[in-house]
Amino acid sequence: MNELSERQKQILTLVIHEYIRSAEPVGSKHLVENYHLDMSSATVRNELAVLTEQGYLRQPHTSAGRVPTEEGYRYFVGRLMRDTTLPEDTRRTISHQFYQMPNDIRQWMKLAASILATQSKAASLVTAPHSQRARIKHLGLISTHGRQVLAVLVLEGGDLHQTFFTMEQPYTQEQLTNLATKINQMVIGLDSSSLTSLQVTTDKTEREILQWIGDTLKQADALVAGEIYLDGITNVLSEPEFADSEDARRALHLLEERTLLQDLLTRTVLSNDTKSVHVLIGGEGTFDELRQCSIILARYGAPELASGTLGVLGPMRMSYGRSISVVRFVSNLLSDMVAEQW
Repeated sequence: MNELSERQKQILTLVIHEYIRSAEPVGSKHLVENYHLDMSSATVRNELAVLTEQGYLRQPHTSAGRVPTEEGYRYFVGRLMRDTTLPEDTRRTISHQFYQMPNDIRQWMKLAASILATQSKAASLVTAPHSQRARIKHLGLISTHGRQVLAVLVLEGGDLHQTFFTMEQPYTQEQLTNLATKINQMVIGLDSSSLTSLQVTTDKTEREILQWIGDTLKQADALVAGEIYLDGITNVLSEPEFADSEDARRALHLLEERTLLQDLLTRTVLSNDTKSVHVLIGGEGTFDELRQCSIILARYGAPELASGTLGVLGPMRMSYGRSISVVRFVSNLLSDMVAEQW
């Protein structure tokens, strides 16, 4: 990035603040009159021209004012934006909401997604805490119909997997409960490698169930994220630049398509650093689906136990200070709660 003068930094900051507020191109006269700048409109116009030439602003039409470019937003976020925190009353309210919730991971995830969407006025995503090595928390076996049995496997972190088995003979629910208890006594707390080293049982039904558990653990180990919770989709669709926009649909498709989202999370926040907030502007040349968007992501949790990802997605014209603050605050709050839970 080209180094800017203090005056150019001031003007770029004001243009970005005004464009975030109004979604309209910003002109020199408007800046001088509304911010009582101690410089003439002609001076501001010249600086706007320089910022445009350097790639930080663009002019949609010859007679229009300026709007920020991707590079302009990146310079603002990386060099000019002040480190902000949420107001004390907002932090107290959010903390109270969490500690009023039952001790239930899924309820925490839903609440986190709702708070992020409400506070940032953007779309939010939260992935359930996920261990680097998936471990077994509980197996349940449920009689359904005839010889059909539903197997439900819960992993540490709350991930839930289920499948149907067709038994060679009918089982009563009491028999299935006893079988599940027996298997749980063998496997609770194990990961895929520990499960492999278990002494092979002679019972065919037990072998089939253990094989499925092993395959499920391996699949879970290959995932970057647990279950995904979304909220605030309508916030993005209501923005003026996204009204009836294919760009908005493409961005939201990325959130809803598991494989695309896994790729995004792998490339951006795969590290277990729960202190950093990552800001992607315009897809950073990698994610075409995000070329008109910005996304703010952070890790949360206890890396040695379980961690997840949370963040918000909106147009590049988003309130970065507010959004980064709420992402960081909720990330820290969930980190504490996950550590206590485990």
